[in-house]
Formats: sequence, structure tokens, C-alpha cells
Amino acid sequence: MSQMVAEVRAELTGHIIPFWKGLRDDVWGGYVGLVEYDLTRRPEAVKGCILNSRILWFFSEAYLALRDESLLAEAYHTYDMLCRMTDPVNGGVFWSLNADGSVADGTKHTYNQAFAIYALSAYHRASGSAEALDRARTLFHTVESHCRDGNGYLEAFTANWQPESNEKLSENGIMASRTMNTLLHVLEGYTGLYKSWPDDEVRKCLYAIFDILEKHIWNPEKRRQEVFFDMDYHSLIDLYSYGHDIETSWLADRTLDLLDDPALTARIRPILLAMADQTSREALTDHGFVNECDKGVVDTKRVWWIQAEALLGYLNAWERTGEARYREAVLNQWRFIRDVMIDRRPGSEWFGYVKADGTPIGLPIVEPWKCPYHNGRMALEVIRRNPDI
Repeated sequence: MSQMVAEVRAELTGHIIPFWKGLRDDVWGGYVGLVEYDLTRRPEAVKGCILNSRILWFFSEAYLALRDESLLAEAYHTYDMLCRMTDPVNGGVFWSLNADGSVADGTKHTYNQAFAIYALSAYHRASGSAEALDRARTLFHTVESHCRDGNGYLEAFTANWQPESNEKLSENGIMASRTMNTLLHVLEGYTGLYKSWPDDEVRKCLYAIFDILEKHIWNPEKRRQEVFFDMDYHSLIDLYSYGHDIETSWLADRTLDLLDDPALTARIRPILLAMADQTSREALTDHGFVNECDKGVVDTKRVWWIQAEALLGYLNAWERTGEARYREAVLNQWRFIRDVMIDRRPGSEWFGYVKADGTPIGLPIVEPWKCPYHNGRMALEVIRRNPDI
């Protein structure tokens, strides 16, 4: 085991896992939904489906990697909460619950459904629960029935599946009818489901998503994914989301491995490697990975999830190409994460955001989007791949 792999494993088992175990809410269920920058815990905060589905995925996959029974117990605790987030009348999962279990936000977002599928599929693999797999399959059919039209996946709906505006996944002053981000995580959710349930219908959907990525999302001239679209896939903004490109570069490559179709891989993998190459030229520095470029203006803050995804993206690129520059990028990213992003204060985890000079930006340590999904996944992937680095 290399020094980096040993350090990443120690970060997972000695820091990330204990932190999230410590946020377990045995009164209301699930996990505390907000921890302020000063480490004040807010058990009264809403519990988001994104946060809890990602926690379920994390503890399930951590159990599969480490075989620590306490992790399976945490996964079961989160599974119970995710079941409570399911609408018993109209199907699908709600956006969020209040701490007492009542519905806080009844929006049905495709992004949320995808992460619930991902989490339930992982929990099935960890626990053997037939109920969890049945719930994942039901959500898959719900998405295909309510969230998809003839051209791809739609975004937001009311509790009874009427179309709704997409504030939740639109940014930078525009309102998107379709997003790259939702498509990516439908791909991820369906990949997890296909791993648990290799059904032909799921496989066909994965092929269809790759077609959309290739024909509409990927911009070959700029060597990037476009981010926000109208219904006809016209890009709405000149935005380069560096983090999503480097995340896609390895996450979609994992799906190619699962599908094991040489013709599909020959079409798509060059696109994914081009994403990694382009981000290495535009976003990678010796001091972390910058955020995004909006209409030519680069946002230089360092974001926790992007640092983790960059490490994995370059690790995957190094394994695919053998190019030494990617190996060095992996090591540089780990040094930056270890020395800057990890919050060494007792009772904390990772900083969410830091400035270019490494100064923390005082934003919450836990909130509906900040969870153990990105940094925990990074650690689990590094342990699984065990690179000689």
C-alpha cells in the first residue's frame, strides 16, 4: 500500500466515518441536517433527500469495502429515513422533510429520484434487502414514466408530478429546462441499479443517456460539457463547470466498464479523456482545482467536492493513459486536500470552500448538499483501486 493510499484510508476510517456517525439523530431519524461553520449542530434543521440518500449510499459502500458491521447499522438507520421520504400516494421521493418528519418541500426532482435509486441499490448490495431493490426498481419506473420525454430527462415537478420551474438546479441567473448535472446523476443512479439488477430496460436507458451526452451535452470545439439548456438543448450560458467535467470523466467511464461494450467505449471514452485533459489545462493548479468559468471570468475558490472529484478524475486518466502528468496531478490534489481542505478542528470534517490562498470561507460544514458522498467516494475509490502511486 502506497503512502497516499494509506493516508486516504486513515482519513476515511479515522475522520470521515466517525464524523458522520456522530451526526446520527436517534430522536427524529436520519442525520443532523446542518452544522454551522462554528460547529454548532442544528438538529431542528430540515433533512434533505439529497443529504440522506448520499449518506445511505456512503455507509452502504463503506460497509462493502471495510466489512465493519457498525457501518451496515448506520446504513439501515438512513434507509429508514429515506423510506419516510417516499410519497405513499403519488410515488417518488420528496425534496425534504422537517425534523419532525412532516414534508418541508414536496418537490419531486429528477435529481433526487436518481440519488435515491443509487442509494437504495447500494443498500441492497450491502444488506441483501429485497425491499430496497424493489423500491429502487419502483423509482426507476417512476422516473421513466414522469421525468422523461422523447428527448431526454426533465427536471422538477410538484408532489403530484405536474411540471414545475427548475430553481433548484438552475444557477448563474438562468432557468434551465434540462441540465447536464441531472443527466449525469441519472446515469450514475441507473449504473448503480444496473449493477444490482442487470435489466435490459435499464441498459437501454444508459445507452440513451450516452447518446444525449455525445450529441447534446459535449461541445467538441470547446472540449467541455455545456451545463444549462432549454427544452431543445440550446445552451443557455457560456459556463465551464470544471468540477462536473472532471467528475464525468471518471464516473461515466465506470459505466462503460460495467456495460462492457467495445463499440460504445470506443465512441465515448475519447470524449471523457478529452474532458480530463482540458480541465488539466484550464482548472488544475499546484494549489488545488478552481471552481468554474462563467462568461470568461474564472471563479478561483476551491470547493470540497471538486477537489475530491479532481483527484479521482486524474487517477482514472492516469490508469487509462499512463501519462505521468496525471499521476503528478493526483499527488498534488491529495497534498492540497490533506493540507488545506481537511478541517483539523475537533468535531469537524472538511471545509466546504476555501479561497485561492487556502483561507477557509465560513460556510457550513454540513448542509443539504455537503455530505460524505464526494470525499467518502474519493476515499473508497482510492482504496478499491489501490494505485501504486
